Amino acid sequence: MITKVDKNKSRKKRHARVRSKLTGTAERPRLNVFRSNQHIYAQVIDDVNATTLASASTLDKDFEESAKGKNVTAAQKVGELLATRAKAQGVEDVVFDRGGYLYHGRVKALADAAREAGLKF
Repeated sequence: MITKVDKNKSRKKRHARVRSKLTGTAERPRLNVFRSNQHIYAQVIDDVNATTLASASTLDKDFEESAKGKNVTAAQKVGELLATRAKAQGVEDVVFDRGGYLYHGRVKALADAAREAGLKF
């Protein structure tokens, strides 16, 4: 009998395992990534105070219309936008939380763009 693997269930399991060891503080918040089929979202979160310090996604109003989409260039633009918003809040060091996704493709592009824009992780 062939069983079907639920990819999202497996991802959530991996994410829960990582999150048990990883937390964001006020000094070093957590950069969380969520990737859907159409969009990519990123947040800088202080887990101690349960607040989101900065966020960016492909759905933002001030996101460039030409870069919208579900590709690597859109993820790069989101990473740059998030880094500038986080730096405006005074955040430079973060802990990267890939959300159970492989560090590859859009997730890697977002992380590299955020690093180039000035975030350290």
